[in-house]
Amino acid sequence: YYADLYRRYNTFVKNYPENRVFRIACGANSADYNWTEVLMSRAGRRMNGLSLHYYTVTTGNWQRKGSATQFDEAAWHATLRRTLTMDELITKHSEIMNRHDPRKRVGLVVDEWGTWSDVEPGTNPGFLYQQNTLRDALVAALNFHIFHRHADRVVMANIAQTVNVLQAMILTDKERMLRTPTYHVFEMLKAHQGGVFLPIELDTPDYALGDEKMPMVSASATRDASDVVHLSLVNTHARQAASIVGELRSMTPASVTGRLLTADELNAHNTFDDPDAVHPVRFEDGKLSDGKLELTLPPRSVVMLQLKP
Repeated sequence: YYADLYRRYNTFVKNYPENRVFRIACGANSADYNWTEVLMSRAGRRMNGLSLHYYTVTTGNWQRKGSATQFDEAAWHATLRRTLTMDELITKHSEIMNRHDPRKRVGLVVDEWGTWSDVEPGTNPGFLYQQNTLRDALVAALNFHIFHRHADRVVMANIAQTVNVLQAMILTDKERMLRTPTYHVFEMLKAHQGGVFLPIELDTPDYALGDEKMPMVSASATRDASDVVHLSLVNTHARQAASIVGELRSMTPASVTGRLLTADELNAHNTFDDPDAVHPVRFEDGKLSDGKLELTLPPRSVVMLQLKP
């Protein structure tokens, strides 16, 4: 039914000189692969993009999502593990799109993603106001890495949302404003934007908690127009550092510099009384030797490195 409606309205949406319309069809909610199959088969030739929504809910229960700030290591692990589902979703939706659009003319638009927790106590439930911790920062970084790996199909990805709602980058209170840990990840990893994606072979141990496990380390790399390589790394483990030894191929960097985002507590967050409790600092642990990069990622951290020729 929606495919028919889309085709109907698309007929009357015209391109005019210097005004090219980018047509985005309403796509699937999470793992509704039948929706993507029907839309691509019946209307794929008439769209430029197909949307996808996926929110990270710690508990998996939409009625009781869990607190944004009051959680233990089990909830930390569950949140990061659940956010990695984004990779599976993009992979499977892309496989369907590839059958109908092998030239990848239609872009996948991840237009709603991020963490969704219970609203802060004392706030209007309809406003969806929630705090933002170090856990959210790692969620953002992990999703960025997923989007990078699928850059051949993902053309847009919009966190929900920017100010005061869900996984916001900015929180305000009348005349006061602060930057959240998620903001800092956006700022740190913006160096990837416009770069050339560099494939990485990553061998990482698992971060296991009880019967559940996930990769301990995530990484993504790009090369910019000045031949500077930007390497972002995430250590998901709440308590253990990760020793990294990386073989650098087709490059011999002369220097490495970096920045680090972490905190002593899993639920560390910025408040209006302490707006810089969580913020990036210089990272000086990276070392270059004999074509290799060596460093130690602190627990629960995001690191952004620059490798300059």
